[in-house]
Amino acid sequence: MTAKSQTSWTGDVAGLLRVGEDFVLSGVDPSATPGYGSDKKQAAQDLASGIAELDLLQEKLFAQSRVGATNAAVLLVLQGMDSSGKGGIVRHVVGSVDPQGVSLASFGAPTDEERAQDFLWRIQRKLPRPGRIGVFDRSHYEDVLIGRVRDLADSDEIERRYGAINEFEREVAASGTRIVKVMLHISYAEQKARLMERLDRPEKHWKFTPSDVEERTRWPYYMAAYQTVFERTSTEHAPWYVVPADRKWYARLAVQHLLLEALEDIDPRWPSAGYDVALERERLAAT
Repeated sequence: MTAKSQTSWTGDVAGLLRVGEDFVLSGVDPSATPGYGSDKKQAAQDLASGIAELDLLQEKLFAQSRVGATNAAVLLVLQGMDSSGKGGIVRHVVGSVDPQGVSLASFGAPTDEERAQDFLWRIQRKLPRPGRIGVFDRSHYEDVLIGRVRDLADSDEIERRYGAINEFEREVAASGTRIVKVMLHISYAEQKARLMERLDRPEKHWKFTPSDVEERTRWPYYMAAYQTVFERTSTEHAPWYVVPADRKWYARLAVQHLLLEALEDIDPRWPSAGYDVALERERLAAT
């Protein structure tokens, strides 16, 4: 299945990117463009076409929710190493639709109040309402990635969290929310180039923190942690998609495709008027 507005896919992109039973992260080429048969120039055209379709589908979904005709929503979970392009996805893909139909949450270090609760407590509070596209820029998966790599929780607690995440996502999906989980996969070399660019350009200094360099020393441990995440939490109701992200244009197009596919599958429709249109037209004409 390919999005109606994107013409240059040569295969089932969701199938190509989806984490399967024998998936190995180290076998994914971060510079590849799976299923896409054209170049950056054509991708820009496909992205523009997709923007129009995404905006229309989201507006229909939002309209249905306003009259209580649907409980459907979409949740995009974005994970990836620093500089993998999460912000670009938010700006260039999700940012193309009406802001009233989007909810964005970014989960950093938990507050004291959040630490006093279960790790999923703060996530539950940020789930998208019906009719919305919700975006988690980093998510509950930080609690099994950073938690494992930095030894912020013991092994028994990390194991418990995998199961808790699966049950939580099962309930979210059953409530009508389509979950699209994306790991933006960049190479070690590409991350270095992007971080160096932040240091080279004064207008990007704010995006760099010295801890970014320290985190690079833990790269192998993060890759191992991601592999375990995929093995334990890529499920039928909430599968993972690993998107090669060294080429920003491909990553944005692929994530847009996954969102379009989710919305096309929901198939939102304009709701019928809950009043007599002809009568209201006559009344309006008389004013």
